[in-house]
Amino acid sequence: MTAIEPERTVSVVGAGTMGQGIAQVALVAGHPVRLYDAVPGRAEEAAAAVGARLDRLVAKGRMTEGERAAARGRLRPVAELAGLAGSALVIEAVVERLDVKQRLFTELEAVVGDGCLLATNTSSLPVTAVAGPLRRPGRLVGMHFFNPAPLLPLVEVVSGHATDPAAADVAQATAAAWGKTPVRCADTPGFVVNRVARPFYAEAFRLLEERAADPATVDAVLRGSGGFAMGPFELTDLIGQDVNEAVTRSVYEAFFHSPKFTPSLAQRRLVEAGLLGRKSGRGWYDHAEGAERPEPHTAGPEKAPGAVTLHGELPPPAAVLPELIEAAGIGVTRVEPDYGDYGHLVLPGGARLTLTEGYAAASEAERPNIYVDLALDYRRCERVALAASPTASPADVRAATGLFQALGKRVSVVDDVPGMIVARTVALIVDLAEDAAGRGVASREDIDTAMRLGVNYPRGPLEWGRELDVEWVRRFLQNMEFEYPGGRYAPSQPLRRRAAVKESLLQS
Repeated sequence: MTAIEPERTVSVVGAGTMGQGIAQVALVAGHPVRLYDAVPGRAEEAAAAVGARLDRLVAKGRMTEGERAAARGRLRPVAELAGLAGSALVIEAVVERLDVKQRLFTELEAVVGDGCLLATNTSSLPVTAVAGPLRRPGRLVGMHFFNPAPLLPLVEVVSGHATDPAAADVAQATAAAWGKTPVRCADTPGFVVNRVARPFYAEAFRLLEERAADPATVDAVLRGSGGFAMGPFELTDLIGQDVNEAVTRSVYEAFFHSPKFTPSLAQRRLVEAGLLGRKSGRGWYDHAEGAERPEPHTAGPEKAPGAVTLHGELPPPAAVLPELIEAAGIGVTRVEPDYGDYGHLVLPGGARLTLTEGYAAASEAERPNIYVDLALDYRRCERVALAASPTASPADVRAATGLFQALGKRVSVVDDVPGMIVARTVALIVDLAEDAAGRGVASREDIDTAMRLGVNYPRGPLEWGRELDVEWVRRFLQNMEFEYPGGRYAPSQPLRRRAAVKESLLQS
């Protein structure tokens, strides 16, 4: 694959934040760059803003003054679309409206040469539809950068139904030459990142609607136990509630209202109220100057039990817990479980303590039951969440809290909802990733790369699924589907197939 040579011109249409970022990336890579916007004067303003960004790179020692001067000399705002003639690549970053993008590229075909590669930066519209009216649709490809484009490494290179494979090859090679990490994907709703990431937001909002926990606690658990860099409430406040909700709605509609992508009524109301996050001063949180950030629910200090009893083996995600408990000086007595019983710990008061199974703790009505949420790594996580059945006594909850505090963890006790917080979120992300891989949206390696780099996940979801054990994920989601019939949590066919293959290999 051959990248577009640095001496050839790259043009960017749309001079907003994303367009400026893409222009900066191409400029720093050595290309002459032309910048166009339909609003008079905006291209000149954007060029000045890009120049100011280059100044900051010099101040930080990331660019020399000579490199800055050369880059500024290569950047040219143009007032008419005709000024883009002679471009080797044109990337659009205009408003997310299909008719606007189609009209733009139709006009561009009359301006640029037949050898010019056309690219759309759309995050939610079908590349196939954008290219539909073109005389030569094969040269249009998706190049989805992530904001801020100069900093985030991922570029999704999207092939529409008519995209020439050679065009996608050039786009991939060019993105790589610009220092980015391109992943190839098919033209399906949400591509990779916006498709697979939906549960990270949707489950948090559903947990709020079910009154399982407040936003600060959900965010803290997903950070401190799940290993995510930001929680979904604080992240959507940063993105903009209107932007995030629009992508969710677009994916939902493109998948013909699949229950797996159902938007949140709570988020819809936030958008309707104009509470869009940081840009409006308030979203899930108050972002006014001096506003206090609400604290997550964290249990006070409790005494750890002197010993616990281990029945069987804990499921793979939590298998390390007995070792950690013993290392904390708490005795662990091991006994054989009852036939067909799920591996679990028993506290001195008789309550059963185990990893969430996808059921509500209250489903174990005949005995006190406390679930612990999933953690990315129980050795290193700083917080765990617990949920107790109504039959568990306050003393049982205090004992479970003290046990995890003895392991050096903060503890959040949340209301009893099926699947808790981290487990239901991660299981759905794994399932959507398996579904995307099974349907050929992208390679397994590219899916994991996209989710690590595009949204900063602590692990690629397919890697995470392997570590959790895909059979555990399948069983967990089946239990969730029992609790919430309707298809939202039903394991996808590709996930069921991988779990069945693993099971047959174990039996052979």
